[in-house]
Amino acid sequence: MIRLLTENLGLKLLSLAVALLLWLATVGEPDMTTTIAVPVQYRNTPVNFEISSDLIDSAFVEMKGSSGRLSRQNLANNVVIVVDLSGVRHPGDHTFSIQAENVKLPPGVAFLRAVPSQLRLRLEPRVMRDVPVVVRYADPVPDGYTIARQEVSPSTIRIVGPESRVNAISRVQSDPLELARGEEEQTFHVHPFAGDPQVRVEPTDLVVTVKVGLAKTR
Repeated sequence: MIRLLTENLGLKLLSLAVALLLWLATVGEPDMTTTIAVPVQYRNTPVNFEISSDLIDSAFVEMKGSSGRLSRQNLANNVVIVVDLSGVRHPGDHTFSIQAENVKLPPGVAFLRAVPSQLRLRLEPRVMRDVPVVVRYADPVPDGYTIARQEVSPSTIRIVGPESRVNAISRVQSDPLELARGEEEQTFHVHPFAGDPQVRVEPTDLVVTVKVGLAKTR
């Protein structure tokens, strides 16, 4: 037993001294408070629902800890507010409180409060709808020409999102086309734009092909 205790005694004493110094440094640091903007994550949204209200992407969190624990390096990427939506059973307005249990903090840091302390979200049924694609032009038709033919493929696309927002959209627009003078046949590959951040196009990487035929007016 004595041999086990005395073997590599120098290294053991050095390790003990380093651990003691680290402990003293931590204990000796005074407690402080700080407030930082913390990102909000929304998790476990029920499969048949969508958030239709504007999302709050961050909130201020006041926390307490030693100066070392509250360093920018220690807090960076280690603090997040998690809003769990798994308990939502019906559409409508739902209020979620920001409390210690749904704020992820690094060890040694204590939650004090959040501003705002509550978030209210409106959830609606997820719906989909097919709407036409309207071609948008960046500039007027070049002088001396008129649009004789326009082909859009696909001519209708599917949009998905919260019910009220999807129902408010009757069409989607293409990215603006810039017609070149002197070219009677022109083809463009552009993205459609739903115009509502809560509504998405499916598939999300869809590209619309627009063929434009110009004819001379004189």
